[in-house]
Amino acid sequence: MRLLLLLFLVLFLHPALAQDSLPPPLKQKQALPLGKEAGRVPQGGKQPASEISIADYKIISHGRDTTVLDTSLTIAKEYRYNYLRRDDFELMPFSNVGQPYNRLGRQPNRVKPYPGMGARARHFNYLETEDIQYYNVATPLTDLFFKTTFEQGQLLDAMLTSNFSKRSNVSIAYKGFRSRGKYRQDEVTSGNFRATANYVTANGVYRFRAHIAAQDIKGQENGGLLDKEEQFESGNPDFDDRSRIDVVFNNVQNELNGKRYYLDHQFRLLGNGTDSTAATAGMYLTHRFEYESKWFQFSQNSNTTGYFGDLILTPVKDQAYSKTTYNQLGLLWDNKVLGRLEASLGVLDYNYYFTSILQTEAGVIPDRLDGQQWLGMASWVKDFGLFQLDARGGLGLSGDLTGSYLDAGLSIPLGSRYQFRAGLHHRAAKPEFNMLLYQSDYLNYNWDNSQGFENQQVQSLMAELRSDFWGTLKAQVSSMDKYSYFASDASAEQIAEGQERSLIRPFQFGERITYLRLRYEKELRWRKWALMNTLLYQEVDQAEDVFNVPTLVTRNTLYFSSDVFKKAMFIQTGVTLKYFTEYYMDAYNPLLGDFYVQQREKLGGFPMLDFFINARVRQTRIYLKAEHFNSSFSGNTFYAAPGYPYRDFVIRFGLVWNFFS
Repeated sequence: MRLLLLLFLVLFLHPALAQDSLPPPLKQKQALPLGKEAGRVPQGGKQPASEISIADYKIISHGRDTTVLDTSLTIAKEYRYNYLRRDDFELMPFSNVGQPYNRLGRQPNRVKPYPGMGARARHFNYLETEDIQYYNVATPLTDLFFKTTFEQGQLLDAMLTSNFSKRSNVSIAYKGFRSRGKYRQDEVTSGNFRATANYVTANGVYRFRAHIAAQDIKGQENGGLLDKEEQFESGNPDFDDRSRIDVVFNNVQNELNGKRYYLDHQFRLLGNGTDSTAATAGMYLTHRFEYESKWFQFSQNSNTTGYFGDLILTPVKDQAYSKTTYNQLGLLWDNKVLGRLEASLGVLDYNYYFTSILQTEAGVIPDRLDGQQWLGMASWVKDFGLFQLDARGGLGLSGDLTGSYLDAGLSIPLGSRYQFRAGLHHRAAKPEFNMLLYQSDYLNYNWDNSQGFENQQVQSLMAELRSDFWGTLKAQVSSMDKYSYFASDASAEQIAEGQERSLIRPFQFGERITYLRLRYEKELRWRKWALMNTLLYQEVDQAEDVFNVPTLVTRNTLYFSSDVFKKAMFIQTGVTLKYFTEYYMDAYNPLLGDFYVQQREKLGGFPMLDFFINARVRQTRIYLKAEHFNSSFSGNTFYAAPGYPYRDFVIRFGLVWNFFS
């Protein structure tokens, strides 16, 4: 209570908040002044402060979609107020913040046309190129995100962006995090640094955007609960203190570390324009450059459990490295007749490697996969009156990683109340590098599938219908061939003897998998009350259970919204129910940093109830939540993966604070 009281005193007494120094919320679209404190001329000296509005604070995505900074408090903000800072409806978190997430829904449409290094369970908080945001602001802007964690740690994400003129902008951000967790050997730390810059010359001839990202994600690994039936599921009050529960490991950790340098620039050959946020009419020479180095490490001081089978060396220190350099050169035409049309040629230099060559009874395990992948690519965006077509595709010209890919979509308004979009996706490419080649100090975790594994193929059809009255319905059907996955080939007897995890290997499924998903969202309102509903229905047609998802996932939030204290504060309070049906939930393997398919244990079928009180005071949003408050009376059967429980009841709070100057 003292912390909450201190927080409110800071909000009301801080000098920067004593004046009405924020732009209006997003829903107010008129150009209102920022206030007395922002009354000076912004950097760049061109735009009077009296003309500055919230519309002058723009966020630009990798795909060049531009949105306006939103300081309002909505239920969508509540869903995004988490470690990932995005809606995690289709994800199931582990007990501690920063640990892996099991997937409740799948999106087989991969963004990049070539494989990554693997360890995907450790990549949820790894910011890819497509996750980096750029800015265009009228005055300096600061965004502070804070949230409590579990035992001895906090989460802070701070971003500062500023403009040198209307045509240039820079930003710097760092997301730092530590949480010890409730269970033994559960501590996680991470750091995500990123810096961006974007600029366009006064005559619009040249423009660029660039970023640097340096990230590390480190976590202790306890291997899950050692005796879950007697200590966790029994409800024995002696184990209400979760640190007393026995876990598999006490000396294991893994780490993902990466650095990336990115540059996207254009030089106008024909035409004119000075817009700093998007290319304008003309012909451009385009070039994109990206260099990224990564490594993933699993370390174990000693092997005392036989959890992963026989050892080659001890102590264990497995390290996989990846270095990629990508260059893309193209021509872009942008006019009313052609739309936005780009043709380009890309080359990827890749080097995925280990530091030794391994000789086994089965043969030699090489130390690397390296080479060049050449891609011919094209993209097209065109408005046909009320219709908009967007498409991009590529074909592998040489190299072994990519066959082809295609993404296309068509948006059609249906009257004034409906919006319809249809699309298709195709991709043929090799699976992740750690499925093709892996080396470990554990004997059974060494393989070379670089010649035996074929291209994975995915074809999808999508449709989306939006309506203010009926809600939003998204449908997708996907067909997958040569689906790649990790699984154990242990027999039932070997599993009973505890050898399941020592016999995990990558596989390719020889038959076709058909996957259908329907996602529906609708909010019902009555006066100050609202019920927000999100429903996901999934069906999989497969000969074996290798692509597993729950049939039904639902999230329902009943909440109340109102202005209080003579409209000095806006609050939202309510209860969220999340539920998914039982299914063969993927199991987690800390050595690989990946999930693997298991067909022996169905998990799910338990409710998760959260109670929240959120408030907005000027440009500050305050969040207070009682997470999983039903855990003590709904039974200790809540798991995020086999052997890994979901979190118990906990109260957490934090805030998001924007400063304008």
